[in-house]
Amino acid sequence: MILSDKRILEEMEKGTIKIVPYLRDCLGSNSYDVHLGKNLAMYDNEELDAKKHNTISHFEIPDEGYVLLPNKFYLGVTAEYTETHAHVPFLEGKSSTGRLGIDIHATAGKGDVGFCGNWTLEISVKQPVRVYKDMPIGQLIYFPVDGEIEVKYNEKKNAKYNSQPNMPVESMMWKNTF
Repeated sequence: MILSDKRILEEMEKGTIKIVPYLRDCLGSNSYDVHLGKNLAMYDNEELDAKKHNTISHFEIPDEGYVLLPNKFYLGVTAEYTETHAHVPFLEGKSSTGRLGIDIHATAGKGDVGFCGNWTLEISVKQPVRVYKDMPIGQLIYFPVDGEIEVKYNEKKNAKYNSQPNMPVESMMWKNTF
């Protein structure tokens, strides 16, 4: 079951869902449109190592836009800061984004109950495409949770991505033990 527009508004009133900035025009019948933030990043090295801290370099999207290229991997960020305290948030691409050949996440479209922060986007494209800051990039949908949550994401000691800033955040896989 996915929350409807009225239920999303009710949950925002209760404080269990927070979206900043919030624009009423971005609320669909069962989703909320999010926008590409002004910052992108790319990994500093071509070869990444899952056991090491792979660093990234940030840059801003200029007013005239930025051309994303195939066979390159970009990290982006949503312009919106979100909090979800009682539901499971899913971030999916918009159909208009997909029709431009833009994928906004490789595998990480699901958030956890208690996630607070801007969403890092894992962006790849099928052909060169110019993107702009504040363009619609995805949509959040919310699922109710069946059962009580023992520990919310923002309360976990090992929550590697909690309180993400409005800048893309690199993989924290290196913090895992394996």
